[in-house]
Amino acid sequence: MSYDGGPVAALRRIAFLLERGREDTYKVKAFRGAAAAILPLPHAQVVAAVEEGTLTKLPGVGASSAKVIEQVVRGEVPERLAALEAQHGGPLTSGGLDLRAALRGDLHTHSDWSDGGSPIEEMAFTAIELGHDYLVLTDHSPRLTVARGLSPERLRRQLGVIEAVNDHLSSVGDNGFTLLKGIEVDILDDGSLDQEDDLLARLDVRVASVHSKLKMDAAAMTRRMIAAVEHPRTNVLGHCTGRLVTGNRGTRPGSQFDAKAVFEACAASGTAVEINSRPERRDPPTKLLELARDLGCLFSIDSDAHAPGQLDFQIYGCERAEEAGIDPDRVVNTWPRERLLAWANG
Repeated sequence: MSYDGGPVAALRRIAFLLERGREDTYKVKAFRGAAAAILPLPHAQVVAAVEEGTLTKLPGVGASSAKVIEQVVRGEVPERLAALEAQHGGPLTSGGLDLRAALRGDLHTHSDWSDGGSPIEEMAFTAIELGHDYLVLTDHSPRLTVARGLSPERLRRQLGVIEAVNDHLSSVGDNGFTLLKGIEVDILDDGSLDQEDDLLARLDVRVASVHSKLKMDAAAMTRRMIAAVEHPRTNVLGHCTGRLVTGNRGTRPGSQFDAKAVFEACAASGTAVEINSRPERRDPPTKLLELARDLGCLFSIDSDAHAPGQLDFQIYGCERAEEAGIDPDRVVNTWPRERLLAWANG
């Protein structure tokens, strides 16, 4: 069997599949690092390194990635790629396919500017490969220091990087894709948002989430969340209960709050309730998802990806939304970019 792609494509696909399977980060970085190392090299130079057995002398290329490169240069399907395709390349779910096909983008993603594992450009390129029209970059806000939340100064710098990425993408061809400016902003104890308002105003989309004091008294948590969803800058209420149901971080019960009151506030203010697609979250729980549906809420089905391979997680949320009978037009990221931006900044 032959392989038609180049070595960079093979290395990036291996990294993607490792992330999709939630395998160790160091493995992912090894293959992404190798892809970055050979990307600027002429193909003839890569072939010469294979023939001379000097690939591992290139900074960033180790024994495992060198073997992949060698097999691609010989026209073979890399053994590591074939194994990962068999292990992690198949469908993640049996449902949600129609809704996933209707999605235009993803409103909740992270890069290595906060607690994500990959550069902004890699997140954007993978989103394009997955067929998205837009991707909202939503790195954390200052208070979440454990996740390297962005200070106002760093966020301003990031906005310039996003503009540069979009300029580059438009210069290499009209693919119809836009990287949108966003934030996952912490909801502070009193319901205010953890970022300067003038900066929030410069963003395209804002996801507001509770990350601290998750065991707050239910009445206080309800007031906190209602204040946040009614804030004129808030577009999406992120992972509303904060629960963890599985995964290497352990489990955690969801916060207690008056869900009916919070979702009524979402419906009244036009704030979307996020269906967080991370397998360890499944947030909101099914009963709350159905309550938000019945109260007329909008929804956003988001990956909350911290790595390119996790952008595929959206299918989990799509399956849950289809099972709950949610009308696709109530899912804001099925909307074209212009309609989305009009809603988010109207």
